[in-house]
Amino acid sequence: MHQKLVKGTVLPSLQVDKITRTQLALFAGASGDHQPTHLDIDAARAKGYDDVFAHGMLSMAFLGRLLTKSFPQESIRSFHARFLARVPLHSHPLCSGRVTDVESGLARLELLMTLEDGTAVVRGEALIDTLALPPDFAVHS
Repeated sequence: MHQKLVKGTVLPSLQVDKITRTQLALFAGASGDHQPTHLDIDAARAKGYDDVFAHGMLSMAFLGRLLTKSFPQESIRSFHARFLARVPLHSHPLCSGRVTDVESGLARLELLMTLEDGTAVVRGEALIDTLALPPDFAVHS
């Protein structure tokens, strides 16, 4: 089903693959973020955690993927996120989003990343320039 971009439009969700140690190591290498609590179980335990957990910016990147799967990159005017909780190793986060307002050529989106138990781990917001969308644009739901 196709639908135009209007208040209440729900984006197709993005189910993230299981968070693995390999993924965390690859992200650390790509991003330059080698914070030990994301890579070394001993360092994580020394800080009181049971195990390593995902980088906050990796979680934000998943929300970014949700955006770019639904909208052309050139239409994204802003994107920010707030980290609410850690994303544990072996979790399968779910990213979702919906349009909360459309005004003056800008669509405001609410974005959310949750764990399997419903815990919200990242909450974000984006602005989409509706005038930069192709004339035949529609969200696939």
